[in-house]
Amino acid sequence: MKQLILASSSPRRKQLLELANLPFQILASRIEEHVHEGEAPEQTVQSLAYRKAKAIAAQHPDAYVIGADTIVVYQNNILGKPKTKEEAAQMLRMLSGQEHEVLTGVAILSPSGQALFVEKTKVFFWDLTEEEIAAYVESGEPMDKAGAYGIQGRAALFVKRIEGDYFTVVGLPLSRTVRELKQLGW
Repeated sequence: MKQLILASSSPRRKQLLELANLPFQILASRIEEHVHEGEAPEQTVQSLAYRKAKAIAAQHPDAYVIGADTIVVYQNNILGKPKTKEEAAQMLRMLSGQEHEVLTGVAILSPSGQALFVEKTKVFFWDLTEEEIAAYVESGEPMDKAGAYGIQGRAALFVKRIEGDYFTVVGLPLSRTVRELKQLGW
């Protein structure tokens, strides 16, 4: 079987590929994750995913390499990973009672070609109290997550509903990723 590499250290992406029962290894890409001013969110997330995959594919040209990146977009502004607890609380206040989008860009690079795509899911939050926000921030959970929350963790209680693929919000649109791998001959 052809080698499959996940170019990410995300424990969530690792869990999703394990859920799909795919044999893979992890080689985390160490690219700088910066956003270019004026770039559309779709372009940003796709570019980051591609750069992650390309960095690993350059060292493993015969492998199938998956790069992925997830961002939260609220009113056309990208909400990255919070740097401080205060920034995390501010993001959660912003999302409270609101609709936002989660975009995951995926790049699969292989000897037979490439697949690049972006999946979007709309997420609707309940109104959050200051106590809920403070308790969640103190848990430490929001600190390594785009938009300061993880839908698969304690923040599941904040989500009123979603429109789209749940796994896009977690960090890897699993069914589409598997289908794209098959299309590329993996």
